[in-house]
Amino acid sequence: MRVLGINAIFHDPAAALVVDGHVVAAAEEERFSRRKHGKRPVPFSAWELPEQSARWCLAHAGLSPGDLDAVAYSYDPALVEPNDVPWEDLRTEYARRAPQFLATALPGLDPGIVRFVPHHVAHAGSTGLAAPFDGDCAVLVSDGRGECGSHLAGSYRGHRLETLAAQELPHSLGLLYEDLTEHLGFLRSSDEYKVMALASYAKPVHLDLMREHIKATDDGGFHVTPVDWATLAKRRGADDEMTREHAELAASVQVRLEEVLLDLVRWLHERTGQRRLTMAGGVALNCVANTRIYAEGPFDEVWVQPAAGDAGTALGAALHVVAEAGEPAAAMPGADLGRGWTDDEVEQCLTRAKISFEEPADVAEEVARALAENRVVAWFQGRSEYGPRALGRRSLLANPCYAENLERMNDVKGREQFRPIAPMVLADRASELFTRGPLPSPYMLFVHDVRPEWRDRIPAVVHVDGTARVQTVDPATEPLMARVLEGFAARTGVPVIVNTSLNTAGRPMVDDPRDALECFGAAPVDLLAIGKFVVRR
Repeated sequence: MRVLGINAIFHDPAAALVVDGHVVAAAEEERFSRRKHGKRPVPFSAWELPEQSARWCLAHAGLSPGDLDAVAYSYDPALVEPNDVPWEDLRTEYARRAPQFLATALPGLDPGIVRFVPHHVAHAGSTGLAAPFDGDCAVLVSDGRGECGSHLAGSYRGHRLETLAAQELPHSLGLLYEDLTEHLGFLRSSDEYKVMALASYAKPVHLDLMREHIKATDDGGFHVTPVDWATLAKRRGADDEMTREHAELAASVQVRLEEVLLDLVRWLHERTGQRRLTMAGGVALNCVANTRIYAEGPFDEVWVQPAAGDAGTALGAALHVVAEAGEPAAAMPGADLGRGWTDDEVEQCLTRAKISFEEPADVAEEVARALAENRVVAWFQGRSEYGPRALGRRSLLANPCYAENLERMNDVKGREQFRPIAPMVLADRASELFTRGPLPSPYMLFVHDVRPEWRDRIPAVVHVDGTARVQTVDPATEPLMARVLEGFAARTGVPVIVNTSLNTAGRPMVDDPRDALECFGAAPVDLLAIGKFVVRR
């Protein structure tokens, strides 16, 4: 069965292709259009489809639109209830017409094969059906909103979803966090991760008040009442100074979010008796909360799908349709599901750009040497990542042993100085340096405590609260990056390097060789390692 999954209704439009139960391709439209998040999540943009990513997925598999058995669209307009959201009727009408829009965008597609999959069911499928588990699991979905809700709790048994709880709007943990994001001067539905980082700089002085406004309920849901943010901290403009009051407000909401999520997973565990929890939805990208769920919650294993936000619903919708047809769905093979280029194609691109480049004897050793010499390296290798995290395919790398490299990397990317950068570590040595979070941690979706004896050795990747958002690297699955880490460790005694996304502020992650050259030319980076070649500054 050949199923194309489509996410288009809110933000992060994306496409994913599942063939005979196996995920063969998945990509976000922003990587093609070069527009961050693909579009803004307003009703007027609901008609915009991930046309380029959908066409690429099909081309990658050698398929045409007419070869598809189904198209899974991750929103069901029939479930939308009357509400007062401005222009919501327009969004719903665009969704109803999605089959016709898709047939226009993908000539040869039969609009009759388009299936509407409820938004939170698609989120659930993206994690519960994609997880690397042999067996059943619980599933928790939390985000801003779907058709009429903001949360789903359930259980997968035999690839069939049983929904045990769902929270109706207007109550929403995701929308509450978006409101706070906007109040703090950031872009809502985009910059929520900045609020999470900011929260570490202060105490949750308003926690008791947040407990009054945000409460878990006995039925597996929660209630959220409006918070008058301005009484707690002045509304901040994008260019205004960040104050302690802003950080205290961020900390208060962050901690209360963690507490409520723990209440939800405990309720879910009591109802299911499952050992394993899978999570998706935008809230599941909150790696600080994820670690508390793992460390303090009742589940033995916690797995978060790397494209946990709306982009992942393209994958989840496709897997749901496959499961509904009675076909087995294989575990997600990894996050490297996007575009890739051969060395010949990369060489042609470099030649066409008329720039000097070299082919070293061993690109991994060349990069390890540069990092040990405290150089910044742009790293472009293999297929690009599906989801918001750079996982060693489209990365900026640096030496973690120098505290000043935090400021240096934030300057390279043109972003706020309060934001941390993350460590990449050899999987077999991770437990020497990091604790509390789950190991291995290949998708950078949990924070870990840095062991005290290592904090002064890798200061660039230690956040103000003593944590780090770790990515572990397994030589069996990432042999080239593992050799970089091994080469760096041989020179420095440190099995860690800095890893952050290969982009600059406000831009999508680099995807193709031209993007890499443009980023390298515009940012103060010392070396570009692209395929088996290197370009020097």
